[in-house]
Parts: sequence; C-alpha cells; structure tokens
Amino acid sequence: MTDNERATQPRTRAEERADALTTPSRGELLERATTAEAALAAATERAEDNLRNWQRTAADFANFKRRTEEDKAVVGQFATAILLTRLLSVVDDFNRALESVPEDVHEGWADGVRLVERKLTAVLESEGVTPIECIGQPFDPNFHEAVVHEDTADYPDNQVIGEVQRGYRLHDRVLRPALVRVANNPRSH
Repeated sequence: MTDNERATQPRTRAEERADALTTPSRGELLERATTAEAALAAATERAEDNLRNWQRTAADFANFKRRTEEDKAVVGQFATAILLTRLLSVVDDFNRALESVPEDVHEGWADGVRLVERKLTAVLESEGVTPIECIGQPFDPNFHEAVVHEDTADYPDNQVIGEVQRGYRLHDRVLRPALVRVANNPRSH
C-alpha cells in the first residue's frame, strides 16, 4: 500500500492510539529514573527501619516474657519459702517434744509422734529444705546468728560450740539462720 492509499483509508483505533503516544525524551527518561531510584531508596530505608523496629520489639517482648516467667518463679519460691518457714516452727516443736518425753508415757504414743516428725521432715526435704550443719564449724554470718559469745579456752576462737535453734536452707538460699553459741578464746586475742 502506498502512502496515498493509506491516507485515504480509515485509521484503526490502535493506529490512532499509537500515533497519540508521545515518546519521552532521553532527559525525561533520566529524570523519571532518578525519581524512581530516590523513591525506591526511601522505601528501602523505611522498610529497613520497620524491620529494625520489629526486631527490637520482638527482642523486647522476648525479654518481657523471660522476666515475667522469672518473676512468677520468684513469687512461687517466695510463697513456698514462707510456708516452709512456718512449718519449721512445727518441726522445732516436735523436736522439743521428743527431747522431753516423760518416762511414764506410753511408748506407742511416742513412736507415733516420732513418725509424724519424720514424715514432716521428709516433706521438707522433698521440697529442698536441708538443715545447716553448724557445731564445730567456723562462725559464718551468712548461715549463723550468734546469740551467745562464750569465753572458753577449750575451742578455737569463732568456732560454733552449740546450737540454740537449728537453721535451714532452701536449696542454696538460707531459709532460717542457725542460732548458735560461739567460742571466744581469750588466748587467740
């Protein structure tokens, strides 16, 4: 077809649209590319900021959960420690009662009291309560509370020579310090 024949023929819509399109110049394309790169860089930076904020929030939440669990454990241990401390006075009463059992008491009754005391002690041990050994040990204020300092030359200075009230630990923590008598050797001074 020649150009004349084409000019006389009706144009299709596609041809009209193609002719209506204007091709941007090289400068316009460069400007659009620069604008698109700047927008991409800004979007990338926002995305990285959002990612960092999300990671920080996720870490804060993980720390919060860990602290909450630790706090629950501490509260549980504290509540257990309070109950166990109250039970220690019952153990003390059983020990005093067993130390002063009269001669004329029925042996079956005394055996029953001993059995109850052993069961109570077994329950405390199952919870991690252990007595603090102190007699013959050097005085340690972390485990002992001195109620009497006795002048004596029979024992080394600052040695625990007697126990007034038994002390107990709950795992690695002192539940109740031992009330003790401590030697004060004048020859050591």
